[in-house]
Amino acid sequence: MSLPHKNEEYGTKVYWDKRYEQETEDASFDWFKTYADVANDIRKFIPSRAARILMLGCGNSKFSEDMWEDGYKNIVNVDYSPVVIEKMRNRHKDLRPEMTWEVKDIRTLDGLDTSSFDVAIDKGTMDAMMTSSTDVWDPPEQVIKDCTAEVSQVIRVLKRNGIFIYITFGQPHFRRRYLTGPHVTRNTSLEINQLGESFHYYMYTLRML
Repeated sequence: MSLPHKNEEYGTKVYWDKRYEQETEDASFDWFKTYADVANDIRKFIPSRAARILMLGCGNSKFSEDMWEDGYKNIVNVDYSPVVIEKMRNRHKDLRPEMTWEVKDIRTLDGLDTSSFDVAIDKGTMDAMMTSSTDVWDPPEQVIKDCTAEVSQVIRVLKRNGIFIYITFGQPHFRRRYLTGPHVTRNTSLEINQLGESFHYYMYTLRML
């Protein structure tokens, strides 16, 4: 795995394309938590295995694969790196044909219909857009713009009663601003659950009402 020279490179398409080009065809990496770590929570929030799920910034994580094995077959995986999308499409097309892989920027989600998904999941993707910030209390305007754009698009594509699940190490007083505010144009409810015993992660669940 090719690590960046500076943390802010995690927020650039150039870094990810180069990294995925250098990795083997079967390489995988999961940020923060594996599916097994949060499976009970996912099953609670997504009781229907028929739910249409949008995986935001899928990378080469095994999260979707493990969800598929757990019965969630209807998963649309998106990432802005065409390199990783092509690799993942080839890897899964025969074994898991129901899953689809599309090149998309989570800040625009061009081509995805309004109110077309039951669930959207972000596991560390929004965090990657925050890496250019050295001050979590006062992030740069571009970070705020990128993160709120993602949330706005997620809200657009979710159905009524749909849910946005965001898994991060970011504490509520740093992350809540991106999940509430004027860019949230629908009635929603926000639930925050702490994961882990020592180093804490958080699962934010934003439900469309």
